[in-house]
Amino acid sequence: MSAESSTITVRLVRSFEHRNFRPVVYHGVNLDQTVKQFIAFVQKDVPSRTGLPPPFKTYKYGTFFIRRKILRNDLKQSDTMKIIHQAHKSKTGDLVVSLEDDDNLILKEDSTLKAAGVANETELAFFCEEDYRSYKANPVSAW
Repeated sequence: MSAESSTITVRLVRSFEHRNFRPVVYHGVNLDQTVKQFIAFVQKDVPSRTGLPPPFKTYKYGTFFIRRKILRNDLKQSDTMKIIHQAHKSKTGDLVVSLEDDDNLILKEDSTLKAAGVANETELAFFCEEDYRSYKANPVSAW
């Protein structure tokens, strides 16, 4: 059985309150890899990706940021992925990420992408869980 290769869009979320995010498209993603492996791949890829503005490259997605923060002992990195939209299904009206159905839509690190419900042309949000929880408790936009 050959590994399934898919196109996945990852929405890098910097701020829920300011609705600040940037989509990044990944082609040829193996859906048989674990969520943890895919998160590590995205964290390594973001700082070197052309086309992303510097605020996204130096934010808490990349391994450069993680290494720098570990040295300063104030690590707070993006660590969570959540399904936003799947091909041929309806979209939510939320501008950044839906606040509902966390149990089904937040990907568990030990499962494979396919087992977590990710398919070809799925859109995922990548964010810091702590930021998400505080925004979910008080979903107010800053503008």
